[in-house]
Amino acid sequence: MAHMFRFDVAPLELAIRAITVYLSVLVLLRIGGKRQIGQMGATEFVAILLISNAVQNSMNGGDNSLIGGVWLAGILIGLSVSISWLTYKSRFFAHLFEGNPTLLVHRGKPILKNLRAELLTARQLREMLRHQGFRSLNEINDVILEADGTLTVLRSDASYAVIEKETGAPAPAWPDKSELESFISDLSEGRDG
Repeated sequence: MAHMFRFDVAPLELAIRAITVYLSVLVLLRIGGKRQIGQMGATEFVAILLISNAVQNSMNGGDNSLIGGVWLAGILIGLSVSISWLTYKSRFFAHLFEGNPTLLVHRGKPILKNLRAELLTARQLREMLRHQGFRSLNEINDVILEADGTLTVLRSDASYAVIEKETGAPAPAWPDKSELESFISDLSEGRDG
């Protein structure tokens, strides 16, 4: 019983192992791309499950004690909170840990260079857009693959006109249209917003 509350591996070694594994997996997921996180398919899901199992032993170094597990959990939560704070406070760390959004469609036209950079085919993009309720690129002005892997789709003006006609209510608008246009302009020129 007392063994549960005694470290099998030194707490400092566990901390170093946890930090190293956490940062390594974070870097590997960033290399894997935005889509791997936000638009997880079966292969990405299996990879995530196997990664968690693969790194378990390297993180705990053979420590099976209750206190060791709680210590590691606390370190991982502390790392997560610390990185969230750093990305909130610093544009540099936000770029480093989270990445930048990528413009995939501009003015209804796919940007093939950006699709290739994100390892997306036009077919996959169309599938993702259908999941969001869009049947055609004619309904769309811009599509942004956000840093977290989700898609933001901005409708075309013609699409908004159809919505207004069908519902009788004005279509929702971006709160500050000049901010939106500046953001899209920055993305289309390759600068982060």
